[in-house]
Amino acid sequence: MSERNVPDWLTAWEYAHRGKHGAGLPENSLAAAQAAIDAGMGIECDIQRSLDDQPMVFHDWDVMRLTAGEGETGKLTAVQLGELQYRDSPERPANLGQLLELIDGKVPLLIEIKSKPGYDVDRSCRLVVEAASQYRGQFAVMSFDPRVARWLRRHAPEICCGLVMREDKHGNTQMAWQRRLALWIAKPDFLAYHVAALPSRWVSRLRARGLPVLSWTINSAETRARALENVDALISEGAGLA
Repeated sequence: MSERNVPDWLTAWEYAHRGKHGAGLPENSLAAAQAAIDAGMGIECDIQRSLDDQPMVFHDWDVMRLTAGEGETGKLTAVQLGELQYRDSPERPANLGQLLELIDGKVPLLIEIKSKPGYDVDRSCRLVVEAASQYRGQFAVMSFDPRVARWLRRHAPEICCGLVMREDKHGNTQMAWQRRLALWIAKPDFLAYHVAALPSRWVSRLRARGLPVLSWTINSAETRARALENVDALISEGAGLA
């Protein structure tokens, strides 16, 4: 667990998961980000790396679910990705620089760096830090991959860094020892914990010791009530929004 001071703004906001997306407002799009700003919410976004090393605001490892295009996200250039059109919307995928320009310090941003086994996540960390090097707004970086927080502590210690964690079959931290190992590697400034795994005695103990805890994805009245009882800030979408 990190012993660094965590900025007060981190737990003072509710965050729109992938922007305040919905009908005509694709997830992670600039339009969804603007909708979150208009609603007075912070923003959570995902970062994938393009073929030509641009940090793109995009969640999936391929483009088929969200666009009419084909192929793996990381095998397309930033120009190729930017030429794609989201389904049922004129919006197109943006890069992190474009998102930061839009937000311009109006609301805080949580940047989640995507990773998978064998992925060069250090490269993505460098690209995100470079893209945000001149940004003066409030932001934090987080990932399921504990190497992200470790890299940031070593190379960009001024950036608040978090560890995202889940316990279900889709995660890599189903076992208690895996969760403890990830925490030890990351030494994060905060946790972003899957709401389905709450309440958790382990998370409650960490929170009592001063580690801020956020939770995702708050998408119903039930998950909202559960999160409000167990964490410090919410990452929400759809029916989970206040």
